[in-house]
Amino acid sequence: MSVTAAKGFTAAGVAAGIKQNGNPDLALVVNNGPRSAAAGVFTSNRVQAAPVQWSREALTDGHVSAVVLNSGGANACTGPEGYQDTITTAQRAAELLGRGVEEIAVASTGLIGVRLPMDKLLKGVETAAGQLSEHSGEKAAIAIKTTDTVHKTSVYQGDGWTVGGMAKGAGMLAPGLATMLAVITTDADLPSAVLGKALRDATRTTFDRVDSDGCMSTNDTVLLLASGAAEVAPAEEEFAEAVRAVCADLARQLIGDAEGASKDIRIEVTGADSETDAVEVGRTIARNNLLKCAIHGEDPNWGRVLSAIGTTSAVFDPDRLNVAINDVWVCKGGSVGEDRSLVDMSGREVRITADLAAGTESAVIWANDLTAQYVHENSEYSS
Repeated sequence: MSVTAAKGFTAAGVAAGIKQNGNPDLALVVNNGPRSAAAGVFTSNRVQAAPVQWSREALTDGHVSAVVLNSGGANACTGPEGYQDTITTAQRAAELLGRGVEEIAVASTGLIGVRLPMDKLLKGVETAAGQLSEHSGEKAAIAIKTTDTVHKTSVYQGDGWTVGGMAKGAGMLAPGLATMLAVITTDADLPSAVLGKALRDATRTTFDRVDSDGCMSTNDTVLLLASGAAEVAPAEEEFAEAVRAVCADLARQLIGDAEGASKDIRIEVTGADSETDAVEVGRTIARNNLLKCAIHGEDPNWGRVLSAIGTTSAVFDPDRLNVAINDVWVCKGGSVGEDRSLVDMSGREVRITADLAAGTESAVIWANDLTAQYVHENSEYSS
């Protein structure tokens, strides 16, 4: 049920004609209360799409009661006209829903530098408003897909309360966030301050640690909305874990659907002097194109892991580095370890463990291999 698994939420997903192929391309998620608490995290790219700018402002008071999302166009780098298009979208949704325009968040995804067809989009908002249902969470998740091959949803069931979510993303996955749109909902009765902390903590170790291709979008948006309809206020720690679980599930689905990927790569950095070091090393390994190609070819080339580590500012002694690929320690003490022929890379998931032998901190980054299909898909994306 996705974003409508939590009480108090309705959603819709429709084909507004924004996409030339006629696929669903506009979603509407509505919080029917009684609470309208909300929080969000956005891209750290200095070039930010109009919907990001608008939604960030809308969240200033910690309240959002509805989100309009479209695929088929990012509305990024479209100037003052594009920003006005976002305002117009929010205004139309507010009119249809009987809400204040400042309560409406907007999110867009697709090609940068192209104005949205506003006549079609606004008609789509009207259609979606007429089809709102507590059973249409899946339709909303389908409508926000771009190059995604599958829609992505997740649900966590607490004791009398629920967290549900949907996300899109298959390319340009890199912090921060992981290039994506996501809406997470809960019927727990909690204020925006609690939502904000839970969401920031969750994204730090989930969406921010998905790194498909090192490319950061202009449109990253993750929103967390609370209706309070369950009339239950769970402990903050318990709620934070539920949000983290949903974000982790969605983040894992993003990597599993990465453009052209044939391998999902789990990179665990252990023995780091600090968590910052662990994340830097993991991210650098994840972005090493030579290694990503080797993994696609099922070659346990641990030398490429070491060479990636060597470009970081992390604390380590090169003669103490250890690397395992699918639990075979192919590198020990910065040199040859177990026989690399023992490594079985035939499965979808490849696990790389990089032990820095410099401390007690660790981090996990998810990545994917680099394939000819990825190049093909992104060479023809704008068409």
